[in-house]
Amino acid sequence: MKIVILVLLGLIVISLFSALFTLVKDKGETKRTVNALTIRVVLSLALIIVIVISTKMGYLKTNPHPAIVDQISDQIKSEQKQK
Repeated sequence: MKIVILVLLGLIVISLFSALFTLVKDKGETKRTVNALTIRVVLSLALIIVIVISTKMGYLKTNPHPAIVDQISDQIKSEQKQK
């Protein structure tokens, strides 16, 4: 799943530079810049959807909240004191 995310990020960057190239080359006379930016927006939405779905399905794991980490470390310390 991480490879899919990296590929989507790469395609987004390529699309962005493609839009920049066509903007400079065509000087705004054609719709190629708009098309490239539309593709970038669609790829960005696809990336967000892939990240959300893969997080919900458990393929990606998020970092725990700092308060939870503190609670876990306090529990470990109290268990070590009991031993």
